[in-house]
Amino acid sequence: MQEIFAEYKVIIVFLHVLSAVIWVGGMVAMRYAAHPSFIEIESPAKRLERIADALKRLFCIVAPFVLILLVTAVFMLQGYSVSESEYKFFGYAKEALWSIMFLNLGLMIVRRNNAQKALESGEFVRAKNQLMMIGKYMVPLNIALGVVAIFIGSYFSSVF
Repeated sequence: MQEIFAEYKVIIVFLHVLSAVIWVGGMVAMRYAAHPSFIEIESPAKRLERIADALKRLFCIVAPFVLILLVTAVFMLQGYSVSESEYKFFGYAKEALWSIMFLNLGLMIVRRNNAQKALESGEFVRAKNQLMMIGKYMVPLNIALGVVAIFIGSYFSSVF
């Protein structure tokens, strides 16, 4: 794996950074640009439908990049021999952050799908509760964790 990393280092690092930017940037755009626009939709049912649809689109966009992020992270950890360096704590911290973000993303997808089912059966309060947790807590959590992980990655780039 170290040989592959050595040969394709620039591409692997580029794909890793691009994936982080798309994942975190997508969440920032959704939470702070799209979400305020959704709030202005007068019909509560239509508002919930638009939010559920936008989240589905976001998750479909970021899913392949989350996978790319994971694969490139493995190559980078092995390629830089992070676990054998004095910076292994930061490597483990970054792995933990992205792992929590991945689990949180999975929970967001489940909540969005539950909201979609609730919308289809006319249970608007249940749908609202499912979606509210995503926008109010889960997305901001992933944004914060992602920013910290990107900072750690930036720090790594200066020491490796």
